[in-house]
Amino acid sequence: MPKVTIDGKTVEFEAGKLPYQEHGKPESILDVCLNFGIHLEHACGGNCACTTCHVIVTQGEENLSEADDDELDRLDMAAGLTRRSRLGCQCIIQGDVTVEIPSWNRNYVSEGGGSMNLGDAIPAGKR
Repeated sequence: MPKVTIDGKTVEFEAGKLPYQEHGKPESILDVCLNFGIHLEHACGGNCACTTCHVIVTQGEENLSEADDDELDRLDMAAGLTRRSRLGCQCIIQGDVTVEIPSWNRNYVSEGGGSMNLGDAIPAGKR
């Protein structure tokens, strides 16, 4: 069973048994986050049309699906891009992995920022 650690919180799931949450690819980092109540911004609904689900892989990069051309093209626009950057909606977990949500993204939401480019679909937090 793959173990996924996201910003210090570790969850485990049985491959092929995770209920698909309709955002991103099945068993992607985003899908796991949604299943376990871990907030990962995804303004485009997990369709590889933005970079708000940008994560940085700190361990287990070999346990993620290979990035395809669409993901690599989109990542070029991500703030804080590193050589270990991935889009959480696109990388499918195939074994143990540890990722961090970049602080600019995590702080944007926690400080009251709403999802980008969706108008009132996901409103800003109450202040």
